[in-house]
Amino acid sequence: MNQQTLTREYSFEGRGLHTGKYAHLTIQPAPANFGIRFVRTDVGVEVPAVASAITRTDRSTTVSSGEVNVVTIEHVMSALTGLGVDNARIEIDNEEVPILDGSAERYVRAIAPDGLQVQDAERVWLEFAEPFEVTDERTGSWVRVEPAEEMSFEVTVDFGSRVLGVQKARWTENSDYVGQIAPCRTFVFMHELEFLAARGLVKGGDVDNAIVIVEHPVTPEQIDNMCVLFGMPHLSVTESGYLSNIKLHFPDECGRHKLLDLIGDMRLAGGFPKARITAYKPGHTINSLASRAALAKIK
Repeated sequence: MNQQTLTREYSFEGRGLHTGKYAHLTIQPAPANFGIRFVRTDVGVEVPAVASAITRTDRSTTVSSGEVNVVTIEHVMSALTGLGVDNARIEIDNEEVPILDGSAERYVRAIAPDGLQVQDAERVWLEFAEPFEVTDERTGSWVRVEPAEEMSFEVTVDFGSRVLGVQKARWTENSDYVGQIAPCRTFVFMHELEFLAARGLVKGGDVDNAIVIVEHPVTPEQIDNMCVLFGMPHLSVTESGYLSNIKLHFPDECGRHKLLDLIGDMRLAGGFPKARITAYKPGHTINSLASRAALAKIK
């Protein structure tokens, strides 16, 4: 299989989920063997999308070059991987990628209808001589990478949540990323919101770009106070445990979103892994440890 890039450029804009900063982002075609690179046009610095450039994994993945950051890159990285894009130059004029609707859908719905440009160079698959695993004893999370003939990802998501339960999701390179994975939105538990806000996160979060899960019983007054704090309209809680603005795309949408994130984070190993990647309780920290380990173990 040969490498692929975009047929033209695509532009997006919006606020960042965590910084709240407004940014314009343009994904452009790139030559063979270019990989994926971000270019901060506001400061003139290129930031490679590779595991060795990861500097922060607190509720999103950040890559940096010196003091220059690109924050929350996982959704666009996942979209490009799901579509089969080897090479792309991504220009952005602020530090955080727009959250859009909290998924990868807008990227793939724009790019997929045009198809991709096949390039005059073979794809270099990431191959591994033997299986390996990274674990986090504190959280019980792990990611396992095993050599395989095709690329596949599987996750098991377990927050000990009465609302979510245990969710499993899987995607392979020949299955439907555009329809089954890309539309799945990021999510947050309502009881976490004040804590995250106190840490300077979710400044750009709202009910249009995240699923809000209400795990613990709350009063209407508590919901009203939270809606005021985050500038949300008045909402109630559904019987299933979500804020009432949300209609899930899939019953296991939150599990599929964790799969979306894993695909994007593992792309930071530098390409497409010819491997079966399985994860239990994945998150950006364990995902990034796995992508660093994969980068070091490429055959």
